Amino acid sequence: MDVRTRILEAAADLLAHSGDFSTRAVCEAAGVGAPALYRQFGDKEGLLAAVVDHGFERYLAGKRAAKPSGDPVRDLRDGWDNHVAFALAHPNHYRLMYSGLSTPPGAAAEAHGLLLAVLERCAAAGRLTLPPPLAAQMVMAANAGVALSMITRPELYPDAGFSVRVRESVLAGVLAAARPEPDDVAATATTLAAQLPSAVPGDLTAAEVTLLREWLARLSVHSGR
Repeated sequence: MDVRTRILEAAADLLAHSGDFSTRAVCEAAGVGAPALYRQFGDKEGLLAAVVDHGFERYLAGKRAAKPSGDPVRDLRDGWDNHVAFALAHPNHYRLMYSGLSTPPGAAAEAHGLLLAVLERCAAAGRLTLPPPLAAQMVMAANAGVALSMITRPELYPDAGFSVRVRESVLAGVLAAARPEPDDVAATATTLAAQLPSAVPGDLTAAEVTLLREWLARLSVHSGR
């Protein structure tokens, strides 16, 4: 095992058991000197970010490897539930990832990107009423908020169905019905925008495509109010 991995695993073990660690304790547990730690990670903040990424690797690896089902909305629900389950199983890592670091670790950006990809599939299927980036912000903020609430004040959230109720409330604000009404302009605009990369006629200019995207984005936001 190389020095970097020894330091990461020692820090992750200390974090899991106590919620924090000192660089001295990490060095002692890893059997290295302080200079080795600082060469690898710069400072404690850098080490914390690396520990969070290390801890989330198995979670993210599973999401990367998961094959999309034929129902992107079901995948969206499953993603929410898996996110909360990971937080409950690894509260100290999760708390650091979403509230304990001044600079979010790479795992946070990747988790957001994976959510965005599912929402883009929802949009292409005609199931989204908002642009995928905006929907991703709403879903991730709510998902992380629920997870943080449940691990920070578990005594206030004893109901196992709490997460599901919040999930359904949030998704009701971003999802279109399985069969959108003909006058559902927001859902139609969002769907067309998601399908543009493969459906734009070849005789449109780049400027026309840009303008079309802008119009669809406006319709998907303002018509949904």
